[in-house]
Amino acid sequence: MSQFFNNVEPNVIDDEMVQKAIEEKCPEDLGDLARRENINLGVVTELQLSFRRILQIDNLWPLENLTKLQLDNNVIEKIEGLESLVHLVWLDLSFNNIEVIEGLDALVKLQDLSLYSNRISKIEHMDTLEELQVFSIGKNNLTILEDVLYLRRLKSLRTLSLSGNPFCSEEHYRLFVVAHLPSLVYLDFKLVRDSTVRFLHSLTGKSGNSILQSLCFVNIPALGAGSLQKSGSQKHTTAFVEYLNGSLLFDCLYAEDREAAILASLPGVEDLLQAYPSWFVSVTGNLYNYGLEEYEKREAVVSKFYKRLHEILAANQQESKRIISGFENRNQRRLDELHQARSGDTAQSKPAQGKEDICQLWDALMSLEALVSNDLEELLQDLKSSIDVIASTFIENIQGIYPFHSIQCRDLENQHHEKMMGVAITTLEKLDMDDEFEENLPADVRRLFVDKNTIVNAINTSHSIRLRKIDKRESDMLCNTYQW
Repeated sequence: MSQFFNNVEPNVIDDEMVQKAIEEKCPEDLGDLARRENINLGVVTELQLSFRRILQIDNLWPLENLTKLQLDNNVIEKIEGLESLVHLVWLDLSFNNIEVIEGLDALVKLQDLSLYSNRISKIEHMDTLEELQVFSIGKNNLTILEDVLYLRRLKSLRTLSLSGNPFCSEEHYRLFVVAHLPSLVYLDFKLVRDSTVRFLHSLTGKSGNSILQSLCFVNIPALGAGSLQKSGSQKHTTAFVEYLNGSLLFDCLYAEDREAAILASLPGVEDLLQAYPSWFVSVTGNLYNYGLEEYEKREAVVSKFYKRLHEILAANQQESKRIISGFENRNQRRLDELHQARSGDTAQSKPAQGKEDICQLWDALMSLEALVSNDLEELLQDLKSSIDVIASTFIENIQGIYPFHSIQCRDLENQHHEKMMGVAITTLEKLDMDDEFEENLPADVRRLFVDKNTIVNAINTSHSIRLRKIDKRESDMLCNTYQW
């Protein structure tokens, strides 16, 4: 509202303005009494100074017992002059030109503070407001989302409004705020659901510092119906089984392994390298097929969720339209009757009927809103339960099938490593006894067999690299599942 006062002379709060505000607040007979006897300002507990073109806050020190103060819709540029109002519980400074939060240190009993629609760019100087429960700072110039962390020191804060600030357009804004302010009950006039809080706790675990990293992979839009259209490598990624089809993972194990390529020329190694990949590819293929099956199950659950969600919202919209249409029709008939009415009684009764109809409209829409809210909460709980079961089952099976406890990926690699080491030791012994055998070996192979330590270290290094690649693939699968 402050923009409407651009061409109007601003005011400073003075005794006359305060006296007039008190008279307007009091009943008519008490107002006359106040004018005659100059009422004691120390007994005033509420004061409204809205729309007064106030530029500067001043002269409020006599109102030492004030508990509620409205200074909204003025042109105030600085929070000041409130030091004596130590009993203030409710303060409204919305729709002004305030740029800095300051001057609130003495208001230790403040429970409700509104700074909505100002020019504030940073949340600060509120350390003493330990009893603050409701804080509105929407429609300001807050650009750094991390500044919300300042509010963690306000242990009593339960209701927070930030909507309209630039950082509200950031991805996962709401999740970020709820995660860092777990005591919030309402954020931007919406109830903070218990399911949301539990979801965030499951992401952060015991480390509160990991919340930013956790939120980086919370990809809500990825649950959309469009995900059902994924195919090819994109589908493999979404199913968490990329590099498991065919020989991709096995080929990755030996990629750029120069020592393995050199040792392939040794007697007996060729047979090992023919049997090993066939077993390995068979094992990873089983996991690949299982992953695709689980992917279809997950997509079906998500698709069912969105179908039901759209049904609930569509039904709500249709019922809302029906209720509003009925109200509009009744209202139009009432206006027509009022326009044609000649009787004074009729003209007086119609507005009363209109007010009653508005109240009924409000009740009907709020009841509908409550029903929809309950339906959505139940729907989300069902989705979360289904996802928990699917994800936990998938993870258990991954850890059971892959890396396998018997003849599976790691064990296959370990067995191959042992056989490879056996071939190397046998070759080393032959070299010690047969010079002709050494001469028949390629030069790069002879360099590896200079001594036992050299060849053992080379084989162990290759083995460790392959195990790390196997571990990395398993770790990626588990992490991607947790993130989903």
